[in-house]
Amino acid sequence: MSARPNPVVAGVKCRCPNCGKGPLFSGFLTVREHCETCGADLSAADSGDGPVVFILLIVGAIGCFGLLFTEVSFHPPIWVELLIWLPLTGALALGALRPFKAVLIALQFHNRASEARRDDLP
Repeated sequence: MSARPNPVVAGVKCRCPNCGKGPLFSGFLTVREHCETCGADLSAADSGDGPVVFILLIVGAIGCFGLLFTEVSFHPPIWVELLIWLPLTGALALGALRPFKAVLIALQFHNRASEARRDDLP
């Protein structure tokens, strides 16, 4: 039995967190039911809102800093700033969402995380 791959590397490559070879997604953000390569059950993989929070904070900071830097340094008209920063921020967010989701799912597999259940409560 081979060792599990590094979860960050498997996540950035959007590969199966169990084997690191098969694709993790069947669509843009749709996680496969099973890995094509090793057969691992991926149906329970759920990253929730975690990737969106990271993307919002990171890409939002980049976009705000870039917009402020452009305004203070060059004083372009507002339509130029919007023409530059709105598409760039959108592209950064969409480009980073898939790898961030894959990394969080791979870290869940690596750490054997599961939903917190308290079935023993009345």
